[in-house]
Amino acid sequence: MPVEATLEQFKETEGGEPFRLQGSKMLKVELADETIQAKLGSMVAYQGDVEFEHAGSGGLTRMAKKAVTGEGADLMKISGSGEVFLADLAQEIQLVKLADEAITVNGANLLAFDADIDWDIKKVEGVSGFMGGGLYNTHLSGSGYVAMLSDGPPVLLELDGDDAYADPQAAITWSGGVKTSVKTDVNLKTFIGRGSGETVQLAFSGRGWVLIQPSEGRVTSSAAGGSGGDSSAGGAIGKLLGG
Repeated sequence: MPVEATLEQFKETEGGEPFRLQGSKMLKVELADETIQAKLGSMVAYQGDVEFEHAGSGGLTRMAKKAVTGEGADLMKISGSGEVFLADLAQEIQLVKLADEAITVNGANLLAFDADIDWDIKKVEGVSGFMGGGLYNTHLSGSGYVAMLSDGPPVLLELDGDDAYADPQAAITWSGGVKTSVKTDVNLKTFIGRGSGETVQLAFSGRGWVLIQPSEGRVTSSAAGGSGGDSSAGGAIGKLLGG
């Protein structure tokens, strides 16, 4: 049997929507003289006439917010005609399509989105900003596709008036109708001896949904210019565009 025949299961997905999953850990985006934004360095392969450009911070206001909060993924613009494959450390990819809607995404989990979707950095309500890593998050609104990373298969919590709580790094994304606040455990038992260590949680209330990954997130990422090394095509692009 020819080698190619034994690899049939890995062939490119064809047809359908411009954003689609290639397995559970890779995203394929078909460009037709369009522009998308993606996590800097997340490209693993492409075909056709495709260009990559550092997306910058999207204006002085967002640049200031990124500098102060540390939130917001470093982004690149991908334009042209062809197919682009995106991934980050073989994490699972979750794909949603917004129809004049808004969601909030943990910046570390944001992989790619349509360039027409507007984004901003917003602070979680009820916290002074003395802690990062999820207490500031990326707000996305408009119509189009958004692809997010999860460190393992996530769980969807549906809210209908009841509150839910999650680790700030485990909460990937939540719908626009959900309100957030911070719950702080000040029980001295958590600070003395063998406490739980879970002293700060995100609280979610209202009606909508929250997507939770089975992990507190990856510490480093080659797509963000971390420990991936120069042997990765995506890592090389990320370092080149990131300066």
